[in-house]
Amino acid sequence: MIAKVSEVTHQQVTRIEGSLMAQGMRFGLVCSRFNEFITSSLLQGAKDALSRLGVANSEILEVMVPGALEIPQAARALARTGYCDAIIALGAVIRGDTAHFDVVVNQSASGLSAVEAEYAIVVTNAILTTDTIEQAIDRSGAKAGNKGYEAAMVAVEMVDLFRKIRSYGKGD
Repeated sequence: MIAKVSEVTHQQVTRIEGSLMAQGMRFGLVCSRFNEFITSSLLQGAKDALSRLGVANSEILEVMVPGALEIPQAARALARTGYCDAIIALGAVIRGDTAHFDVVVNQSASGLSAVEAEYAIVVTNAILTTDTIEQAIDRSGAKAGNKGYEAAMVAVEMVDLFRKIRSYGKGD
């Protein structure tokens, strides 16, 4: 027996999408000094992206930490202040001969995710995890673009998106 299909009414689906409008946004850039020849390029890339989107230098706070394991700790402290709308994590972990790479990669990523969940703040992760120095160089401004720049663009879009979601339906 075939069930009778009732008439379906088509309603327009509401779509919410973030934009690259950065007005009134403040950002925390948490950057590792370890592998500074890489991380300095990531930091510059993130600042360049924010500048191009109209973010004033006074709306950017740079927080420098020793290494990638310290990035989530500083991100948590920064999120706790409520100062910024997004935190952009910048670092470079290059595989060595020991398992330490895996520990640092996993702990830094899970730590950032925990900060994002605990404080309901945008956190973007531009901690490079590469097998070689050459790969890190490529991802910090050479062949593969600048992941710091990309993380800043994502942060702006996500902050705008979260603002739109929060305000959805309030105007009705």
